[in-house]
Amino acid sequence: MRIRDLLAVSELGLTLLTGDEDTEFTAVHVTDLPEPGRYLTGGELVLSGLMWRHEPADSARFVAALQAAGVAALGAGLAWLGHVPGDLVDACAEAGLPLLEIPTPVSFRAVEEVAAPRLSGEVRAALGRQRRIVDAVAEGAGLAELFSATAAELGVRGAVLSSIGEVVVGSCAEPLALARAYLSASRLPCVAHGHTLFGIGRGHRAGGWVLACEGDLLGRADLGFELAACVALERTRMEEGRRVERRLVEQLVAAALAAEADPVELNARLRTCGLGPGEPYAAVTATALRPGATRGPDPATLGGQVLEELLGRGIVAAVGTVDIGTAGGAAGAVGVVGAVALVPLAGPVSALADRLRAGLGVLSALRDTTVSIGVSGALTGASSIRGGIEEAGHALRMAQARSGGVVTSDEIYTHALLLATVPGDVRRSFTRRLLEPLFDYDAKHQSELVRTLGAFLDTAGSWNACAERMHVHVNTVRYRIRRVEELTGRDLSTMADRVDFFLALRAR
Repeated sequence: MRIRDLLAVSELGLTLLTGDEDTEFTAVHVTDLPEPGRYLTGGELVLSGLMWRHEPADSARFVAALQAAGVAALGAGLAWLGHVPGDLVDACAEAGLPLLEIPTPVSFRAVEEVAAPRLSGEVRAALGRQRRIVDAVAEGAGLAELFSATAAELGVRGAVLSSIGEVVVGSCAEPLALARAYLSASRLPCVAHGHTLFGIGRGHRAGGWVLACEGDLLGRADLGFELAACVALERTRMEEGRRVERRLVEQLVAAALAAEADPVELNARLRTCGLGPGEPYAAVTATALRPGATRGPDPATLGGQVLEELLGRGIVAAVGTVDIGTAGGAAGAVGVVGAVALVPLAGPVSALADRLRAGLGVLSALRDTTVSIGVSGALTGASSIRGGIEEAGHALRMAQARSGGVVTSDEIYTHALLLATVPGDVRRSFTRRLLEPLFDYDAKHQSELVRTLGAFLDTAGSWNACAERMHVHVNTVRYRIRRVEELTGRDLSTMADRVDFFLALRAR
């Protein structure tokens, strides 16, 4: 059958946007997978609802996959986007691939009926399934409804999980184990714990979702990919609403960090973000660093995605990426760039921190990403935003210095806060000038002057307590401390020198 035969059917109302109408096709294939090449044999008219397109660059990738598979033509339905994007037209024209526009009222089933003599029963079933899915999307079906309907159509059972193992929709017995398997898998799809795991979308796994289908579907992976594509479509729609929330919190934080913040404006913006003037909340900052990575989201953007999964939908007021060091020109602000969340508190800050640490425990299965999180103390009112964000920023810097994890404000109001705010080269220079003679002596004589010094300070300068901790005679401790004083020119009977040694050891 040729493209012009379809164009001749006036009831279809198809429009050829680019390409040769004399192009012949031998089968029809329906797909919304972003990379459908593995399921194409060549010569097909591919029908797509364009659910895979999220940005202009997606069109070139999709068309390239069709071209590599030897597809004859592409039919683009309008039910999802309402139009055929110009970037898709350009990509098809460049590839020499005929592109048909299929009006919204025309179902893929109608196209099928015209081409029915050339279709197999399997393709006919796929077309009917695609039509029902597209109809559900067009009617605004929610994630639970869409997942249930699509899973039933495909004969698949399972669940969609967040990266930290929370069940988004569906059901499964071991969500945490499945999430860890998804994070640590060398490639997807894969089989783990009696399920086949498919990644949803193309984002980084740390902030992604995973589709866990019961049984081994590697031999029928097209079913899992089709269901994953439908879930990715609905997640994209959900993300549109969150983008608005992110913009609101970014505007709120920028206003709070401004040199002359207007209290009335701040309170109004705070209410817009869903927080009342007397409602307690905490500021949370986060980054997700991928050492050595040259592509993908930056640490602040990925940190925001991870933070949203850790906090859970419905708990976080909003998440935005903010340069805490320069937003609004705030003098003396913390020099970090990260995602910022304003989180309503239903209990103590420690409970929030425990929730974050539990999530990071699951994410630890992903070994190429280090997540750092800082949490402020409990805050109320718009006037506390700036101080809370700076407090969380200090905590974030300490978490980064520790190579990841969660740090709360309780931990930073110590000498550690001072050390965290001192540039690394200054800390290293301070430590080297004070402790280098002791390191050199220990290396040359196989002694333990540095370890003894630490124990002596930790026991508040008690000779006997230090000797007990070191399991040595008290005279040995006296001898070692005297050698420390001789090598460094310091006097450990004075508080000032004890403080210097204490900070130098911690700065290591």
